[in-house]
Amino acid sequence: MYSHYTALYDACVLYPAPLRDVLMQLALTDLFRAKWTDQIHDEWMRNVLKNKPHLNSEQLTRTKNLMNSCVRDCLITGYESLIPSLQLPDSKDCHVLAVAIRGGVDVIITFNEKDFPKQILLPYDIEVQHPDDFIACVMDLRQAKVAEAIESVRKRLRNPPKTKEEYFKILLQQRLPVTVSMLRELGDEI
Repeated sequence: MYSHYTALYDACVLYPAPLRDVLMQLALTDLFRAKWTDQIHDEWMRNVLKNKPHLNSEQLTRTKNLMNSCVRDCLITGYESLIPSLQLPDSKDCHVLAVAIRGGVDVIITFNEKDFPKQILLPYDIEVQHPDDFIACVMDLRQAKVAEAIESVRKRLRNPPKTKEEYFKILLQQRLPVTVSMLRELGDEI
């Protein structure tokens, strides 16, 4: 069953590879529809290249292309004309709100919740959530499926491989304490 609940991934949640991997794996569960734009891709990729000189644009372009090809209907286009009519505390975020409106998005997943005030989003029936809150909400709906998706990300790590506790430390570094707590409660069920 393919859900119609739609989540827009902001660039800041796609920037860190461990969080991006989890969010991408969750997008493949069909528990929600994940969306983004080429502009969002450009933003996270530009920042990764600036801060991680050992990576190159070809590697990131490969990641972007895999993301786009693996998640159905993920790219939102045709939002640019909405940008000038929108106002947010940081004008650089207006494109994200424009994308959310054009794409009929239910929730924007971002670390920058304060940049998307509720009173501005309310008329568009759009929420904003920290990735930890979002993952926890999805996990509340389908705990086993989410845990299985996250565990599959951990099992793909081979250089070096990670135990569950080592992986939980990585998730904690990604600011996902509620998610880690929920996963720990499952114990050996995952």
